[in-house]
Amino acid sequence: MSFTKAEVAPLVGGRRETNVPRRRVPQHVPTFEQSMYSVDASEKMDRRSLCSRLCTQAKHDCCVGKAGDLDVNYYEDTYNDEPWGCTYGTGENNGIWTNYGDKVGTIMSSMVWLLYLFAMMTMSLLAKNNSIRPAVAMTFITLATLALAAHGKTMLTDPGSIPQEAVPLPILFKKGVTTHAMCSHCQTYKPPGAHHCRICNRCISGMDHHCPWMNNCVGANNFKHFILFLCYTWTGCAYALIVFGINYFFCNSEECVFPDLIVLLVRVMTILCIMTMLFVSSMLLNVIYGVMTGIGTIDRLKKKASGTLYEAEDEPMPLKDIFGLQGYWTWFLPVDPVFEDYDRVMGYAIPERLKRERDISV
Repeated sequence: MSFTKAEVAPLVGGRRETNVPRRRVPQHVPTFEQSMYSVDASEKMDRRSLCSRLCTQAKHDCCVGKAGDLDVNYYEDTYNDEPWGCTYGTGENNGIWTNYGDKVGTIMSSMVWLLYLFAMMTMSLLAKNNSIRPAVAMTFITLATLALAAHGKTMLTDPGSIPQEAVPLPILFKKGVTTHAMCSHCQTYKPPGAHHCRICNRCISGMDHHCPWMNNCVGANNFKHFILFLCYTWTGCAYALIVFGINYFFCNSEECVFPDLIVLLVRVMTILCIMTMLFVSSMLLNVIYGVMTGIGTIDRLKKKASGTLYEAEDEPMPLKDIFGLQGYWTWFLPVDPVFEDYDRVMGYAIPERLKRERDISV
């Protein structure tokens, strides 16, 4: 797909020439106050105690970010470009992203919830029969709840579908790049790292793979939720195996003797935890490799098939492009990330957003 100078000028001509960092947020993400990044405590005399000041500074660094980020000016684009229709599907006009066309994916994603409910029921029965302490069962149930929340976010979040009006980033035009890829299936601009998913029938930015256990693609917009699901699942399996191991090897009291039905449930859960932990461990290693090398699963398989895997010069993925910049404490919660530059993370721009940015910079 090639652009002429007349087509490039409206996209580049009105943009600012400064190197001030920009921030884009997904339109469905709630905003937070810009004053968090512009607080200047030196303007007022601080009469608090040393302990209070240290606690406040620690909380500020954790929730806001590094101290150097305070010198950066950001702005938020809070305009909602998403469709408002209460319809389900993966089309561009569907308001709720749901991949209901894949029957296998629907069954496998439902199995995840059923297995977690089975594990939570088993832990609850153990606590009810005083076989384990209620706090131990509650800890596992909390991990399971977080895992299910992350699973739901991964499954129902748009992974980064590319709209029809998507255009290349203006920085590419400034670098002299005027020839770009175009998807032959959905006839949209195809940024680097994007792939067309035949199941979702959309081009996905930063697509890693299509996961049937999630019943969705794993892309730039839901990569954080997918990583959290893997981490919560691995931690929950390890926690359950440790609890069962301590009960079996180190507990000699009568309270450690399970009823016959619960013994069967614990054995089944132990087998499931071992199998799940092995599978999730391989997925975590795959994700870590992709983050460290900047190469997704599909791109890695293509490069490996062509023998160019070790010749790639891709840079590692910045963590802020995965978990956002709201604060370190949000990295461990299944909430949508706020990206520093939404267009850069997704790899494309939209003329309407470029126009709004130009109006702000004028």
